[in-house]
Amino acid sequence: MDAFYASVEQFDRPELRGKPIAVGGSRERGVVAAASYEARKFGVRSAMPSKIAARKCKDLIFVKPRFTRYRALSHQIREVFYDYTDLVEPLSLDEAYLDVTQNKKGIETATDIAIEIKQRIKSEIGLTASAGVSVNKFLAKVASDYRKPDGLFIVKPHQVQAFVKELPIEKFFGVGKVTGDKMHQLGIYKGGDLLKYSQTELRLHFGKAGNYFYHVARGEDKRPVNPNRIRKSIGAENTFSEDIEDKEEMKERLVPIMEACWRRYQNANAQAFTVTVKVKYADFQQITRSKTLSTSITSFDSLQELVFDIIDQEELTKSVRLLGCTLSNFAQEEEAIHQLTLGF
Repeated sequence: MDAFYASVEQFDRPELRGKPIAVGGSRERGVVAAASYEARKFGVRSAMPSKIAARKCKDLIFVKPRFTRYRALSHQIREVFYDYTDLVEPLSLDEAYLDVTQNKKGIETATDIAIEIKQRIKSEIGLTASAGVSVNKFLAKVASDYRKPDGLFIVKPHQVQAFVKELPIEKFFGVGKVTGDKMHQLGIYKGGDLLKYSQTELRLHFGKAGNYFYHVARGEDKRPVNPNRIRKSIGAENTFSEDIEDKEEMKERLVPIMEACWRRYQNANAQAFTVTVKVKYADFQQITRSKTLSTSITSFDSLQELVFDIIDQEELTKSVRLLGCTLSNFAQEEEAIHQLTLGF
């Protein structure tokens, strides 16, 4: 979906259309959850502190998020997907992978399916979506961002090698600023530059991610579209209106965060072996500290003991503005799905 939260607000409130809006808190400590395309022209982006966003765009309008509304529309959009295939793997409320190799309507090409889905979302729901069509997840994901908003981009099998070779490294899914800077230092600016490095060399520089970079540089991604995709982590966090100065207050503030995390963990019916505590300081420096057990975490008391132990071991040198708790390393298995072929 295109700027989903912001687009929903502009759709529901005509007076906001064509104006720069940010969904999120406008308070001193707020964060932008989503920005309209009008706001993005000024450099406003999601996850940006509201204070900075307001400086970048003096006419920026802040709108409180309505997640109940977003979830309801997301469900309607997903029902459209299910008219074509049951192999739908949601990534978030506004994004999903679809395997349309064997589709319910017998449509001959993936491109025609994408066009029809985009048209239905526009006519039935009133919002625009962008689609990427290709032979695997990596390429479809990159293609979906290529001509936003209301875009459609296709990478056909015979185009894969040339497309990836010229693809800027910043467009590779999983390459953020830190990894991008490191690649630039190695002379890697495009996919073609990645091809010069062996898998061993990439592992040396980027750890396990080196395997991923090696394969996607060749247009390879064997991950199936998994409709039963298991979440990799469950967590909760909170940004505080005032900075926290000592560990005892950190522990006190972590209790409701852990309770929210624990509720989600129970609802997911998962078994986690790793707990992670996230700390963001007043100067925006962020750290994470984790503990992994040999047995799964089965009670709130054990979660609290682990989190507090992590806090006790961490040296607190400056005030804290955000705390978070995450459970991960789940003991569940994913089933592979056999992939066939379909025309473009």
